[in-house]
Amino acid sequence: MTGILLSVLGLLAVVALTAGTFIAVAAEFSLTALERSTVESHVAHVGDAKAKAVDKAHRSLSFQLSGAQLAITFTTLITGYIAEPAIAQLLSPGLTAVGVPTSVAAPISLAIALALATTLSMVFGELVPKNLAISRPLETARAVAGLQAGFSSVFRWLINGMNGAANWMVRRLGVEPAEELASARSPQELGALVRSSAEHGTIDEGTAALLGRSLRFGDRTAGELMTPRVRVESLRADATVLDLVAKARETGKSRFPVHSGDLDEVRGIVHVKQAFSVPRERRATTPLSALTRPVQTVPETLEGDALLDRLRASGLQTALVVDEYGGTAGLVTLEDVVEEIVGDVRDEHDRRESAPVRALGGDSWMVSGLLRDDEVAEATGFRMPEGDYETLAGLVLSELGRIPDVGDEVHLDGWRITVMQMEKHRVAELRVAKVESAETGVSR
Repeated sequence: MTGILLSVLGLLAVVALTAGTFIAVAAEFSLTALERSTVESHVAHVGDAKAKAVDKAHRSLSFQLSGAQLAITFTTLITGYIAEPAIAQLLSPGLTAVGVPTSVAAPISLAIALALATTLSMVFGELVPKNLAISRPLETARAVAGLQAGFSSVFRWLINGMNGAANWMVRRLGVEPAEELASARSPQELGALVRSSAEHGTIDEGTAALLGRSLRFGDRTAGELMTPRVRVESLRADATVLDLVAKARETGKSRFPVHSGDLDEVRGIVHVKQAFSVPRERRATTPLSALTRPVQTVPETLEGDALLDRLRASGLQTALVVDEYGGTAGLVTLEDVVEEIVGDVRDEHDRRESAPVRALGGDSWMVSGLLRDDEVAEATGFRMPEGDYETLAGLVLSELGRIPDVGDEVHLDGWRITVMQMEKHRVAELRVAKVESAETGVSR
């Protein structure tokens, strides 16, 4: 009878120890899962004792995690020491009663006791609190942070000693230990959070796309944002104000570089609104050189953030992009920068221009050859392989090894890219279609 009573008391002790493991595991995972901003916001809005306990524990995260590990080690070791003989002692008489020899019943009962104790400790002491803490970290931390902090305070001397030894070893590896998790996030990490939030419905797709473009903007360069040289509309310095008005009416554009015969000899820029400062009777004889204003130049490699600052400071919000040899590579405007962030911006003057991406239905799109790899992927899902090119047209040129003709096709990883329109030697438009066959190659 005494043996059974001791076994029952042992099982009660196991329950208490498993509860201790539960608290330590819940504290470990909930404190780790919490963002610093979430904790600070909770303290600001709630500010009760539990909120302050969570804040205090989160500020000494490394110490609290060490305390949780110590608690888990203590409770699981003691649980195994008590549970196995207690359960085995309760099982052994039952096995003997059903005819199992005493010499065999003892090891069998011990094996069953070991399996039961391990399973119960793993499920109720570790897996359940882990899943709970990951699913609801703030609520879990409020429930257990104070208890875990109390345990850590009692064993501070032991925790500090073990932490000191561990930190010494980490520093020998060239790493400086941190007391708190880093709260700052890189643009790539923020982008991943945005995509995950969109997938789970936390934010709508339009907002996610806008945030994603904004985060990627800092990695863009003037060379990626500009209108390429071959598409820049310009005027000669000896052209008249009437020519400026006619060019603006023809193209729907308002700003034009003014050159001496070649875009590598740009003298400045002129805006169509300047034509209104010239009397009507003098517009046919007034040369554009009289209206030309200086235009700033920027290198192709200038980053997007710096480019935005320069364009905003410029009166005409335009800059000439030059390559490494000093030649004109293209023209970039504030509208180009805005479109990189918010998407294609179209007004009444853009109606004659085709949209850069048009859905054709059936996993097929008509796209501009000037789209970059990230723009193609965002619009169609097709990811361009890495290579010595920047645009979809460049990919087709690389694959064909020659200037394409209308109707040429490139097959890549289950996608078919067809040349639909050429402008002289430039690939203007292509059809991108997803096909079932995964063949790779070119065809006509």
